[in-house]
Amino acid sequence: MLLLDCDLEVDSLKYLLEAGASVNAPPDPWEQSPVHLAAGGGLVYFLLWQLQTGADLNQQDVLGEAPLHKAAKVGSLECLSLLVASDAQIDLCNKNGQTAEDLALSCGFPECAKFLTTIKCMQTIKSNEQSDGDHCVPVFRQKRSFGSTENTNGKRRC
Repeated sequence: MLLLDCDLEVDSLKYLLEAGASVNAPPDPWEQSPVHLAAGGGLVYFLLWQLQTGADLNQQDVLGEAPLHKAAKVGSLECLSLLVASDAQIDLCNKNGQTAEDLALSCGFPECAKFLTTIKCMQTIKSNEQSDGDHCVPVFRQKRSFGSTENTNGKRRC
């Protein structure tokens, strides 16, 4: 895989993975895996390579943030697109009850928030069409509460 960014950190991560380190093993005390670092750095080619090697795109770090949250915080529409296309869970919440959409808005990236909102609405419409047959059900936005519950696999959701 050709990496366009020759950053020292990227090279270090690449060598770790080539040496056999697990793509899902958290390398630091913040429990950020290489896929978190790639998404948070806006490194779409490295992120793609990570996903092709089996990285868990929904793994949450010590703050409860998945790679989607990291990409939203830096405004990387390319990384968000790749993660969404790879079936990342867009409704995961961090420990503060924030989704990636919330973080994109609060960090000043409205185009990323709009993209995530559009995807969420499209998924809702598709889900409603599948469950209701040929009927199209209008989708209305509800206010999001910041309270969260834990599901059975331990990942936080709104």
